[in-house]
Order: sequence, then C-alpha cells, then structure tokens
Amino acid sequence: MARTDPAWDTEHLPDQTGRVFLITGATAGLGFFAAAQLARTGAHVILSGRNPNRLSASRAAIMRRVPEASTESILLDVTKGGSIRSAAATLRSRERLDGIILNAGVVHPPKQREEAEGHELVLQTNVLGHFALGGELLPALARTGLRTPGARMVWLGSVSVASWRSRDLAPELEAGYKVARAYVQSKFLVQALAAEADRRLRAADVPVASVIAHPGYSLGGRSAGIAGVNQPSRLKRFFANLQAPIAQSKEAGATNEVRALIDPAVGPGDMVGPVGRLRGEPRITDRDARNPLTAISAEPEVGAAAWAFCEDATRTVWPFARFGR
Repeated sequence: MARTDPAWDTEHLPDQTGRVFLITGATAGLGFFAAAQLARTGAHVILSGRNPNRLSASRAAIMRRVPEASTESILLDVTKGGSIRSAAATLRSRERLDGIILNAGVVHPPKQREEAEGHELVLQTNVLGHFALGGELLPALARTGLRTPGARMVWLGSVSVASWRSRDLAPELEAGYKVARAYVQSKFLVQALAAEADRRLRAADVPVASVIAHPGYSLGGRSAGIAGVNQPSRLKRFFANLQAPIAQSKEAGATNEVRALIDPAVGPGDMVGPVGRLRGEPRITDRDARNPLTAISAEPEVGAAAWAFCEDATRTVWPFARFGR
C-alpha cells in the first residue's frame, strides 16, 4: 500500500559527504549492497561483521566498485554482548554518527533450536543483539542529531510479517520451535521494537528517528557475483531465476534500507519497502493498522511488551531522558 511520496532515484543518490553511517552484517547480502550504495554518496561507511576475513573481502569489493569511497570496518558480533559493548564504546568515541542500519540477521534458521548467550539463536541475532546495540549507540546518534537533523536508526523488517496474526509472544520458542516461526516471529518483534522506539523517542523529544525498511523478496541468486561476498552456485541461480516474476536481487532490496536511512522525505513512523511489496522501487508507506505488514506490530501494547522483554533479556535501558531536546 504505497502512499504518494517524492520520486526517488536509486541511481543518483543525494550527496552525503561528511555523514557517518554504520551497517551491521555488511559482509554479504543486503548489508553489503547497502554499504556499496552508500559509499557512492560520499558518506563515511562503517562496515561491521563478526568475521575479519569477510570484512576485508567486503571492504575490498566496495573499493573496487567505488575507488574514492570512504570506508572502514569494525568487528561486531550481535550474538555476543561483549562484542556489542566493545564496538559501541569505540563508536561512541567518534565525533559523529548519523545513522545505523540494523541489518545483520539469521535468514535461514537452524532446523533444531539453538542458543547464543542463553537465548534462542534467531532471537538473539535478529532481535536482542540489535536492541542492545541501539541502546548503546543512542547517545552517539542523539549528539549528532542535536547538531545536525537527520539522525536515524533503520530496523530491518520483513514482508513475511504479514502472515503473523498473534499477539501472544513466545520469544524464546522453548516449546514448538519451527524454522518458519523462529524467523517470522523475530521479524515481527523487530518491527514492534521499531514502532515502540519511535514512540519513546518522540515522547522524550530525542532527535533520532526510528524507521523500518523491508527488502521484499530479495535473493542472492538474482544478485551480482562478487568474490568473497556473493558467490551463488549454478543451482541456486537456476532456482532463483525461476522466481524472477516475484523476486528481485539483493541490490534492489538494499535500496529500501538506503532510502530509509538518507531520504529527507522519510519521517519517524514510516516504513520503506518495494512498491510491489515483493519487488520494485523503494516506496514510503505508513506504519499503522491499515498496513498488513504492520497491523499488529504497530500496536502500542505489543510494542510495550516486546520492549519490556528485551530490556530484561539484555539488561539494557535506553537513555531517552538524557538526550531529549
């Protein structure tokens, strides 16, 4: 349900010289392609990931595509609290941080329930790690937002959330674990947190926007082959190409994250996703009960419950009161 919004040219992005952005999970897929697109804007792009070799390969691939790019990499494993706190401490020491894309995640959950730091693996990776990181980086984003408008955090939702109909959450999936449920529930929680962060940021008058982006149905098998970053097998490409009428590349999916991060027309409370929901140019939509992707996750009661759970699970309290205007 695309609303009327300004035209957005994915090939000619607005200049972002002087701005600094962080992308989690930038070593492959959507995260890499979002980083590569942002590198063309003149921004300083911080790639994060948990594997130093893959970080090096990703950064080298971006420099081959954009020789004049300003990039750096930082080790950050969103499944580990110590890694999150260490990376956040480094980033808070910087002069500015204009935005973050909370992109890292498990797309293909394990067949059997696994844990990381005492929590279900998909929940820890897709939800809890980014909740903790957002809280740790709010001071850096708010300080930048007080000086220069436009500071944002972009949460990665999913078109699959349209299939979620429950308000009863079982985040840890200690009983009834299923692959599809683990993934869809994690994305539902991400969207609920994004909506709740938006409400709390506005209530405290903190100069940071919380926005959702979703990439539609984006496949690595329909994306460019890049050494060390995206190397799909022939079989994977074959099956991806069979889905061409409903699928798009990761490059196309990443344009939604990028627009959500840098388009001045995107405001707090918005969602950016493909105009055709599964594929197409990035468009701004309202995040409310009329949108089937956010009908339940946008409810205040759901967001408050998800927030309370994450605060307790991560022992993270976001410092809203300290950074209101």
